[in-house]
Amino acid sequence: MDEAIVKAIACELVCRTEKPLSRQSLADLTTQARCELGKSISRSTVWRILHTDAIKPWQYEYWIYPRDPRFAVKAGPILDLYAGTWQGKPLGRTDCIISADEKTSIQARVRCHPTLGPAPGRRRRVEFEYDRGGALQYLAAWDVRRGIVMGRCEPSTGIEPFGRLVAQVMSCKPYRSAKRVFWVVDNGSSHRGQAAVRRLANAYSNLILLHTPVHASWLNQVEIYFSLVQRKVLTPNDFADLVDVERRLLLYQELSNQNPRPFEWTFDREKLSEFLQRVEARRIAANQILGQAGEFLQRVEARRIAANQILGQAG
Repeated sequence: MDEAIVKAIACELVCRTEKPLSRQSLADLTTQARCELGKSISRSTVWRILHTDAIKPWQYEYWIYPRDPRFAVKAGPILDLYAGTWQGKPLGRTDCIISADEKTSIQARVRCHPTLGPAPGRRRRVEFEYDRGGALQYLAAWDVRRGIVMGRCEPSTGIEPFGRLVAQVMSCKPYRSAKRVFWVVDNGSSHRGQAAVRRLANAYSNLILLHTPVHASWLNQVEIYFSLVQRKVLTPNDFADLVDVERRLLLYQELSNQNPRPFEWTFDREKLSEFLQRVEARRIAANQILGQAGEFLQRVEARRIAANQILGQAG
């Protein structure tokens, strides 16, 4: 009975504050348990009760379920492009696929003390404290079929900076004379919605803009390139100024293009279907768990009320 009340207090606290139990104080939880039980109970006992329970309300993880009602409809054509088809027909030799996005707010962190290089038995030492040297935006277009990256740095993002990236790519061969150039982008403000589709189609007759579903930037291959940039160029963030940042970004871009190699993309329509089925199964299971948790709290509350009535009669 004592264990049930302690668990109920913990679950009610999470429900009431909408924060995990790890954000709460164990001392406050113990005090509340003492009041409800009408007797002394130690912090270690409260922790042991919660730790051994199957449901641990202080543990949590971030998770995003597909929220776009047309998730499969939007994702399918993009995966078809990666597989080399469009509307059921193979892509032609002159067709191109561009995956584009912006890596925003890249800061120049000027360390307060010079970085010490590595030495025998000692790693490279980078000062923790830094001064802010400003921030820039890196816009990149990844050629899915050729493995070429084309990018530029801008002081801000927006329709005009993205338009300059598009112009930079579309003015070069083979995109200038390609039959079709498919641009895969997310739903950012620089290229959002049908307005962007019409704007770019009017500017370039061979350009076809495709949007990934909401919360599905992982379908955009340029994000893989950005992860390489983050790991190999921007970590650790130790730059003298924004000019240094831009120089490093463009040098790595040039280095990547010396030996271009497309990513080995294996996620296709079949795997998309399996993924959506797993997500739906998790959603149903989560709803069932929430229902069971609600029933459990109702039973515990009923027992608590009954126990208080018995204590009142005994008094």
